Amino acid sequence: MKTKTSVSVGLLFALGLSGCGPAADASAESETESPLAIAIHGGAGTITRENMSAQREAEFDAALREATEAGYAILEAGGDSVDAVIAAVQVMEGNPLFNAGIGAVYTYQGEHELDASIMRGDSREAGAVAGVKTVESPIALAREIMQNSRHVMLSGEGASQFAREQGLSEVENNHFNSEHRYQQLQDALKELERSQQAGEQIASNPNWDPNFNMGTVGAVALDSAGNLAAATSTGGMTAKQYGRIGDSPIIGAGTWADNESCAVSSTGHGEYFIRYQVAADICSRVLYQDKDIVTAGDEVIHQVLPSAGGTGGVIIVDNKGNVHMPFNTEGMYRASKTSSQPLTVGIYNDEE
Repeated sequence: MKTKTSVSVGLLFALGLSGCGPAADASAESETESPLAIAIHGGAGTITRENMSAQREAEFDAALREATEAGYAILEAGGDSVDAVIAAVQVMEGNPLFNAGIGAVYTYQGEHELDASIMRGDSREAGAVAGVKTVESPIALAREIMQNSRHVMLSGEGASQFAREQGLSEVENNHFNSEHRYQQLQDALKELERSQQAGEQIASNPNWDPNFNMGTVGAVALDSAGNLAAATSTGGMTAKQYGRIGDSPIIGAGTWADNESCAVSSTGHGEYFIRYQVAADICSRVLYQDKDIVTAGDEVIHQVLPSAGGTGGVIIVDNKGNVHMPFNTEGMYRASKTSSQPLTVGIYNDEE
């Protein structure tokens, strides 16, 4: 089922922003026998009120609400969590505000290389795609790999060939162009050149914008059958080189779902999320240490990652419909809706 629900922009703006801090992240267990839940993210990073115009804030608010409602409408109609997370992610892949699909960042060579992954919690089936340049919806390809391939991850031209065989839509690489991402590339290239001339390492360069290393969209959901799913899609890192692949298509790092514990989608500096297997680690703490998702998520995001120098956040939903969205950056675009809590949207780290 590929359902997309639109929400009146005027109504969305009238509703305003709702906080998604600890109070909103707390237990969302439904009183019904079959709780429903969805949470989404649109990337983490240096996101502050000071550098966000009112118009831009309203645009993000509307986009996050649209994506959340698109996924929740499927859950509410009795649909599958896999369809729900794909619907939510595809809304964001089609919006240039986000670093996924249209609006994806540029590589060092001035192209776009897209990654995505999906996992279902009942069977642990998964599909992932890395480094594709002409597939219109990378998350749709990830699902086709999960359902119709004997492999879990495909990359590059081979992935594109499989997409054609499955009848997925292809576009020219410039379909993903956006002016603000192009300017980000120019800024990154200038800083790379300056650092190289000065003999500096980017990793320790205080002038390097950490937002160059981030940008992802994702969704996690619980459906009425009790099945969890997680999906993640990204354009990767600005000015990335050598076919770099981040955590988003890596099962266990950027995406994880298991009905026995939880579903997670990650966003942040991917190299750290890969090294620390962030998504799977959180669910393992729930499964093997009998921790709730608030405790498990906070341990990994606020203790494990910062101690290694990693920045970013995750969205988590457990098998009871509880939602938690921790992050250790100045902001993370995020939203959630459950059968016991209304839609809430958050952007900054000071929202309670």
